[in-house]
Amino acid sequence: MSNDVIQYFLELIAIDSESLDERAMMDRLRADLESLGARVEEDNTGKSINGNAGNLYALIPGKIDKKPILFCSHVDTVRPGIGIKAIRENGIIRTDGTTVLGGDDKSGVAEIVQGIRRIVQSGQDHAPIEILFTVAEEIGLLGAKHFDKNKLTSAFGYAFDSHRVGELDVGAPAQNSIKIEIFGKEAHAGVEPEKGVNAIRVASEAISAMPLGRIDHETTCNIGIIGGGTATNIVPNRVLAMGEARSHNAAKLERVTAQMRQAVEDTVQKHEGASYEWTAKQEYASFRIGDEQQPVQLALEALKNLGIKSETKVGGGGSDANILNAAGTQMIICGTGMNKVHTVDEDIEEEELKRGAAFVEELIRLYSQGE
Repeated sequence: MSNDVIQYFLELIAIDSESLDERAMMDRLRADLESLGARVEEDNTGKSINGNAGNLYALIPGKIDKKPILFCSHVDTVRPGIGIKAIRENGIIRTDGTTVLGGDDKSGVAEIVQGIRRIVQSGQDHAPIEILFTVAEEIGLLGAKHFDKNKLTSAFGYAFDSHRVGELDVGAPAQNSIKIEIFGKEAHAGVEPEKGVNAIRVASEAISAMPLGRIDHETTCNIGIIGGGTATNIVPNRVLAMGEARSHNAAKLERVTAQMRQAVEDTVQKHEGASYEWTAKQEYASFRIGDEQQPVQLALEALKNLGIKSETKVGGGGSDANILNAAGTQMIICGTGMNKVHTVDEDIEEEELKRGAAFVEELIRLYSQGE
């Protein structure tokens, strides 16, 4: 394993690991963690989600008698993420424009492993360290959802899966996933269209009546997928629309979800012969950790010691931290330096990787020294 976080990051992003194809990454990380003295286990999540690898859980024993401190990142990338060719230029690592870079979330993985390596190789006494590297985060937090959270014994933890190093996401919203099927009636569009019920029209009217976009400072909703119809000369009899609602406030989440459904109900009632099916499922719960709580205070102190500008904020996306917080382990989300993620223009500053690894090291040092 390279002792340089930049080189290590470059080695990791050269390993293909799109969601459900994380086998090679997990094999590499198992070897790297075992070389640091970790006890490593892989669960059977891969079989449950039709992937080729499970989550990797590791424990590095410590000589200080405290509960462990947890570090978490996901190893999967979005598409296109095969054959990544990184370019280093003026202190920036970027993609060649044909794939994502994979900084989401291999920057987090690299910083965690390298920060821990520095602590272990320094020989200084430290508290136990738990590491969780998850699969299939990008397609619904599937790895974290299937992981047996009872394995975790940490006092609290840090999910390295956000943007600028120094950013601390202390809250994230809950999300409802929404599936709507609208049914009409087929007819020949040129001969007898009046005998049909156009499902696309019904869906369009329903969607236009929904409260989409940013509802308020805590709440958003969106329809992101829609499809239907088979030919231009057939009045379409079915449309599938899929979307989501998010909010930091449970009551607001249920209210905006209900408003979306009411828009469908009201529209369908206006079109005789139309009907619909509605499915709404909560993907994850929200969380909010006060600035006075220990994981936040420890992070702020570590960043101050390193001279890194800190900022606590509430995020708008879901992550493994939502799942782990709901299971009882306090987690905040930390920036890693990732930039323009989920695009072929993705890049990361080399200095951010260095700062991120130093941040992990300092978190362990401070936690180990504290009472």
